[in-house]
Amino acid sequence: MEHPVPRETASWFYVFGSAAFVVFILQIVTGIMLALIYVPSAGEAWTSLQTLNHNVALGWFIRGLHGWGSNFMVAIVLIHMVQVFLFGAYKYPRELTWIVGVFLLLVTLAMAFTGQVLRFDQDAYWGLGIGASIASRVPLLGPSIVNLMLGGPIIAGATLSRFFALHVFVVPGLLIAFVAVHILMVLKLGINEWPMPGRVVRKATYVQDYHELTKKDGLPFVPSAVWKDLFFAAFILLSIAACAAYFGPFGPSGPPDPTIIQTAPRPDYFFLWLYAVLSLLPPSMETPALLMGPVLVIIALLLLPFIFGEGEKSWRRRPIAVLTILLAAVALGTFTRLAGNAPWSPVMDAWSGIPIPSKFLHDRSALERQGALVFQVKQCHNCHSLGDRGGKRGPALDAVAVRLTYDQLIRQVIQGGGNMPAYGKNLNPAQTTAIVAFLETLRPAGQSPARNASRAIALGSEPAESPLTDR
Repeated sequence: MEHPVPRETASWFYVFGSAAFVVFILQIVTGIMLALIYVPSAGEAWTSLQTLNHNVALGWFIRGLHGWGSNFMVAIVLIHMVQVFLFGAYKYPRELTWIVGVFLLLVTLAMAFTGQVLRFDQDAYWGLGIGASIASRVPLLGPSIVNLMLGGPIIAGATLSRFFALHVFVVPGLLIAFVAVHILMVLKLGINEWPMPGRVVRKATYVQDYHELTKKDGLPFVPSAVWKDLFFAAFILLSIAACAAYFGPFGPSGPPDPTIIQTAPRPDYFFLWLYAVLSLLPPSMETPALLMGPVLVIIALLLLPFIFGEGEKSWRRRPIAVLTILLAAVALGTFTRLAGNAPWSPVMDAWSGIPIPSKFLHDRSALERQGALVFQVKQCHNCHSLGDRGGKRGPALDAVAVRLTYDQLIRQVIQGGGNMPAYGKNLNPAQTTAIVAFLETLRPAGQSPARNASRAIALGSEPAESPLTDR
């Protein structure tokens, strides 16, 4: 309470950190209340949210407070980091404070993403599928990360249990730990002084100059500075309550169903820019952008205080810093706006009733024809084309047997991948065997199907065209 702060630091520009902390407390309180009713099971999660919305007194309002609190928290943390960046508060000796702040932002985003998954509606299901697709592209570790994240090869009950544990225990625990370290560093190093033009940071003299400033022109945090923090935090809480009362909670939309592919899932607003980037990028650029872009940005943020740890703090004399923030704001705002109209992936304008061209059914066995029927009934035509007829969301399947082996086809159908959902829970073994048998026939005339070289070596001879014929 008696911690001294520079007089000019007792300003409205320094209230965002404490406001983010207050909103985090709100999230903990409302989260505990929701956890008393919420059932983290694939069969009951969606129903429990409907119960909260309609059958529990003020359940909808508590959900609204929690959902809008998440949005406000992400926004306030971002604004706080922009303010710290523009005011040069990451410079010596506050490098660790900035680094912990970067991790706080990442963990806050993780909190928001895991919370969206717990709604377990149609948007959450497909959003998680896209998230798993992103994780699967990590070299070497991709499959292991997806298996750890989903609790298996497909989105199922184990997936929701894991995300519930992450959202309720792991991520909040990390947030509490980082917040504690962050506040400790602020107390130890002091609140950043007002950035005056010409007041240059030098490692040799800064600490002594700061202590002299607080002794000469400092104020105790209570009551001189705290009243602005309290007033702004109260304003934020009232704003969250107003949004919850007027707009209500987020979702849930329809229950998750991977067979309903006529959907355009939209993530919560803080991930909309990423959605638009992935929608508008050429397919060949998706993986490099996903794997390199975020990593480079995070590395740049972590190295910032070490590369530019001295010099001017005032934004008036740091035009590059101001330009960087403006460009980032324009880019994020533009992509967020475009996300309202950006296609989820290539346009899907097909209909499941389009018949499979007869050339793909000629001279086929009974099992392969049965697979064609499964292909038709499960609406595969809506996403995939055959003979230039069908959807464009997924790749054309005219030559899929040349690209994928039998084992890979089985894995793709059961586990999904890319924008394709997992159908392991929606196809019985007989249907899976039949549709893969049909897919294995889809190759140009006279061209051999894809073969598993390791299997050939294990058998000591050339493999047959299909494991189905081996049996």
